[in-house]
Amino acid sequence: MSSSRRRFLLNTMALGCSAAANPLITPVTYAATPSNNRLVVIILRGGMDGLDVVRPVGDQNFATYRTDMATGAHDLNGMFALHPALGDLMPMWRMGELGFAHAVSTPYRDKRSHFDGQDLLEAGYASIAQKQAATGTTGWLNRMLTLLPNVHAETAFAVGQDDLILLSGDAPHSSWSPGRSLPLSVQGQNFLERMYENDPLFHASAQTAITLSAETLGGEVAEGEDMMAQMADNLKAARNADRAQALARFTAEQMHQDTRIAAFSIGGWDTHRNQPNSMRNALQQLSTALRTLKTDLGPIWGKTAVLCMTEFGRTVRQNGTQGTDHGTGGALLYAGGAVRGKQVLGRWPGLADHQLYQQRDLMPTADVRGLAASAMQGLFGHSTSDLERVVFPNLDMTDAAKFIL
Repeated sequence: MSSSRRRFLLNTMALGCSAAANPLITPVTYAATPSNNRLVVIILRGGMDGLDVVRPVGDQNFATYRTDMATGAHDLNGMFALHPALGDLMPMWRMGELGFAHAVSTPYRDKRSHFDGQDLLEAGYASIAQKQAATGTTGWLNRMLTLLPNVHAETAFAVGQDDLILLSGDAPHSSWSPGRSLPLSVQGQNFLERMYENDPLFHASAQTAITLSAETLGGEVAEGEDMMAQMADNLKAARNADRAQALARFTAEQMHQDTRIAAFSIGGWDTHRNQPNSMRNALQQLSTALRTLKTDLGPIWGKTAVLCMTEFGRTVRQNGTQGTDHGTGGALLYAGGAVRGKQVLGRWPGLADHQLYQQRDLMPTADVRGLAASAMQGLFGHSTSDLERVVFPNLDMTDAAKFIL
């Protein structure tokens, strides 16, 4: 297939997109590796309140700070209970396919900025100063890929413009942005099918684009309608679409092929006010993504680990608007058939006033980068030296929990 035809497809699909920073269309990115194991990293943007998601009901101080969260959750082990909105994940917990790590964070401290916190989470450095001193902008997943032999980009299709920092760097990868995707008429669908019928590289991807367009936008473009008016309708429909399911479904499809690593984000975790409603909505999206991954991956689920990470936790005390503010220590969620679940990892620091970080936040007792490094070591066999030196500079894996089977 000529390069001009490839450019035509990519440029045409881009018409239905807006900036990748929009929460509806944050890109999902992929890379292929020689290993048969799979890793999915889900960035939970906004600072997920780990104390709400994995509730330390066994700590006598929890009920003092969070009177509305002390009951009604799903018991995990007597000490911790799971938010009611994640009840659909309890079968995974009982099967050992779901686990958590509490009181974790990146090395980022004190300023509690979303921009810096997310930047450091995805770049994987020990400090903002270290990241700024590095040559170029690279993410820890990309640096990990540079350590693997025979890595190549999984060429599928791209509807979007930006990659996550997580996968930015020299190692090849592909990207696709769902959500406000290409509105395809019947003629357009037939055109794509004919164009790529004999092209093994793009045929499956074109079919997926057609399917996702219908599923995400809830219909097709009626022939003869004004394109601008129809695009406006598509934008409205996309707001009501189940983006998390589309992301997970497409991820699973790619992992049935050559893709071994995927990353995408789910927003809605910045719960300054009305946290009960906001948290419930965000958790339902996360639950949908994880359950979709398990269902659509089928037997591949047994070779898959999913890490759900956020830039920081939130304050122990609630504010006056039924919300919480930016904090420090938080929680990581992990899932998959390749993990040793049914446990809450980490050393619990306690919630007494003198045990809090700056007397306001959950005290971090572990570097969340160590958990990511441990997962990559278990899945892909990286040496401790490479993980501490290349992937996560200045990381000490001495106490990193091992949770990959």
